[in-house]
Amino acid sequence: MKRNDMKSTDLIDRIATATGGTKADAKTALDTVFTSIVEAAAKGDDVSIPGFGKFQVRETAARQGRNPKTGETIEIAASKKLAFSPAKNVKDSLSAK
Repeated sequence: MKRNDMKSTDLIDRIATATGGTKADAKTALDTVFTSIVEAAAKGDDVSIPGFGKFQVRETAARQGRNPKTGETIEIAASKKLAFSPAKNVKDSLSAK
């Protein structure tokens, strides 16, 4: 089964069409949204978008892992990840298909 992945250019086209604006304006808007989310997350803030979901930073603890090639035990450093939790209506839309 072939998957059709939506790319940022597809989002830009949709934004431009929906707003009647230019693709350049749509790209600026999309870039601003993504940059704002990353900047807020870098400060440790959550970003909630009602009706869509919530982006939040989650910390993972340091742990031991294995190098799959050699089987050697390695130390995996603690890290931060940006997690997304969809809103209920998004979850419902995904489950309906």
